[in-house]
Formats: sequence, structure tokens, C-alpha cells
Amino acid sequence: MSTGRAGVRDWAIAVGVAAVLLIAGLSADHSTLDSDLLGYPLLAASGLALAARRRWPVAVLAVTGLCAVGYQAVGFDVPAVAFLFAVYTGVRAGHRLVTIAAAVLMLVSLPLTALAPPQDLPLGEALARARGALEVAWLIAAGAAGEALRQAERRADEAERTREETARRRADEERLHIARELHDSLTHQISIIKVQAEVAVHLARRRGEAVPEALLAIREAGREASRELRATLEALRDDGRNPPRGLEHLPELVQRARMAGLDATLTVEGERQAVPAAVDRTAYRIVQESLTNVARHAAAATASVRVDYRPDALAIRVDDDGTATLATVPKPGVGLLGMHERVTALGGRLHAAPRDEGGFTVHAELPVGPPG
Repeated sequence: MSTGRAGVRDWAIAVGVAAVLLIAGLSADHSTLDSDLLGYPLLAASGLALAARRRWPVAVLAVTGLCAVGYQAVGFDVPAVAFLFAVYTGVRAGHRLVTIAAAVLMLVSLPLTALAPPQDLPLGEALARARGALEVAWLIAAGAAGEALRQAERRADEAERTREETARRRADEERLHIARELHDSLTHQISIIKVQAEVAVHLARRRGEAVPEALLAIREAGREASRELRATLEALRDDGRNPPRGLEHLPELVQRARMAGLDATLTVEGERQAVPAAVDRTAYRIVQESLTNVARHAAAATASVRVDYRPDALAIRVDDDGTATLATVPKPGVGLLGMHERVTALGGRLHAAPRDEGGFTVHAELPVGPPG
């Protein structure tokens, strides 16, 4: 239940109990005008105090008990209904010892109040009146109801924690399973590619031959793929030793694109600022995937990467001069779908389409401020 709805319900109960007590007070016999002037405010205060029972259960227990003793002392023979509500709330909140002590004190105080002036009732009548105001059975029922609900809430909380722990354990097991699958299926092949490229570069240099740029790019791509795979495996294993790549690694990414034969440039606009980790990683992945697509599919000679730091967003734009035209319908491959999923998950926007002047553009805006 929301805090607002709970507050409205507490006030409704408080007003209802206060109204019941006032009606009971009006129907009871009491002797003097002075007792009316003191008794009715005590009846109303006893009921209205219940509005704060959820926030200050012990204080409300004390207030309702004192009010009940007070209006009984001035001659209002009205049951201590508000005190019973306070007993229920006190036990439900976990204040069992305090609530028991308050209940015992009330059971002792009510007969003494009837024996004392101005009432001076006989002992038997005083005990009967005290029982009418506060039966032991009522106290036990109120306390038992509060304890039963407290135990039910505790069991529900434990069940929720158990479900969360089970979900976390399953997620950990799935991450480890994925890590094993990636290790078994990709690590060996990438290692072979990297080793073969290293050997080819070494032999070419040993023979004094010029090393082809494509071979250097393959070697660097193998190294990068090995680093990325290792970082991914470590992240899946949750060891925290190799932080994921982000905006500070974009110059390396652009440099590798140049080594592959693409005239790539990087422009940073706006005042640099710290961005959330998820935005940092997503921005790197967008540029990485965009440059990979340019190299594989665009047949482009140039590509530009622009990073714009704005007060409320981080804008990433990658343009190329490839063969894409407005008449070209881009196929939503795994790379574009992955970018859309990453950006959407952060509440951002992504536009990926051919440009009017030819070529392809990827434009993403990632929010960096608190959610609106």
C-alpha cells in the first residue's frame, strides 16, 4: 500500500474511532459541566491520536492510554477502544514488551481511577467498571491480531528475499554458463587468428619485406578481439578486475580504423563531464559497432565520429561516405538491433539511416541526467 493511501486510511480510522467514542460519551451518564469540558476533548484526542499510530506507535500507545484514564477519571464510562487499536499497532510494529507493560499498567490504573475521588466507588463496582472499560480478553485479542499480522509480514519478507536470492543465484549460474560457452567456442579460434597474424608479420619483417597494412590490421583486430573477449568473460564472472571500455578509449578505436585503411576522424564538442557507467559503455559500443559496419559493408573512404557533451545528454554521431543512398533500405542486422536495444534501455534515442548526401549515419542521444 502506498504511503498516501495508508495515511488516508489511518485518518479515516482515527476519525471513525473518535466519533464512536464521542457518541458513547454523549449517551453515558456524567454529573457535572466540568467533567464534560474535560471528558469530550479527551475522548476526541484519544481517537484522533490513532492517525499517527503507524509512524509513532509507542507514543500513540501512551497518549491513548492516558486519555482513557483521564476520561474515566472524570466520570465517562466509555470503553478504551482507541487504546486497543494502539495495542494492536504496537505489537504489529514489534514493540511487544512495551505494549505488554502499557497494557498491564492500564489494567492496574483503571480500577484505581474509579476508587479515587471524585468517584469514590466501592471496590466491587470499581473493578466491574474497569472490566467494562478494558476487558483482558480484548487486550489479548488485539495483541494476538497484531502479532499474527507481524509474523505474516515477516514470512512474506523472507519469502521475497528467498526469491531474490534464488534469482540472483540463477543469474550467476547463467553468467558462468555463458562465460564457459564463449570461452570454449571463441577463445581458441581467436587465439589461432592472432598467432597466425603475429607469425606472418614476424616472418615478413625478418625477410625485410614491407608488411601489408591489411595484415597489420588483422593482427591488431585479433589483439583487440582477444582483449574484448577476456574483458567480457571477466565481467560475466564478476571478478571486477578489468573495467569495460568507454569514452576514453575512443581515440584507440578510431586509430585502429585508420590502420585498417579508413580515413577516420574524432571530434569532441562541449565540456567534458562524467557520465553514468552504462552511458559510457554504450557510447563506446555504438562507435565500435558503427566503425565495424563501415569497414565491412559501406565501401567508404572516410568516416567521422562526433561526441557532443550536452548538459542533459551525450550525443554520438558516426557518418561515412559509403555507397548507401536514400533508396537503400538498411537491413536490421544484429549490430543495429543491438545498438537499438542498448540505447532504448537507457531511455535514449537512436537514428540509423542513409544520408541525403550519400553514405550512412548513426546518431544516438543518451540521457545523462536524472530521469524526467
